[in-house]
Amino acid sequence: MSAPEATTRGVWLAGCDCDIIELATFTLAAADARRRVAGVELPAFGQVSRGAGHLAFSVRPGRWLVLTTCAAPGLTAARWAAACAGQGAVVDLSSGLAVFVLAGAKLREALARGCRLDLSPAEFRGGQAAATIMAQVAVTLVMLEDCLLLLTPASTAQHLREWLTATAAPFGLMSVPAVSFSDVCGE
Repeated sequence: MSAPEATTRGVWLAGCDCDIIELATFTLAAADARRRVAGVELPAFGQVSRGAGHLAFSVRPGRWLVLTTCAAPGLTAARWAAACAGQGAVVDLSSGLAVFVLAGAKLREALARGCRLDLSPAEFRGGQAAATIMAQVAVTLVMLEDCLLLLTPASTAQHLREWLTATAAPFGLMSVPAVSFSDVCGE
């Protein structure tokens, strides 16, 4: 993903529409035995895998969130349910979660104002994911090489965006309405 040039000095914030599904294995043993579903290598706990048209990460043992380009309602979940046949359950969370994309040189400094995690590059590197609380809201952070994805319940998305806007303003916030998932995923 390429953020505008202004982000080399500040913070860039945008929404991102995508399909979001959760894969859950029926047993933890199945999670260890089957790390590949529908041609996608499922990452270990706290890790991220990125492939053509998808991004997968795990912040809970035996469970993964998979983000893909938007399709017809229910189609992505149905495809993954067929691929998981008997190995696990699939839940469509596309309407339940909002995704924000953040980038820029001051990103970590701005988020440190309200994040309980150590976001320093030595501790939270590209390819890692974690769940935490930020601005009194549950969030999942996914650090990629060139940006950070922040997922939150749709019911708290407006509050979190307002908090992010106020918090990042002193760091040169540049707010953009939306970016496509294909831009984020590097297609």
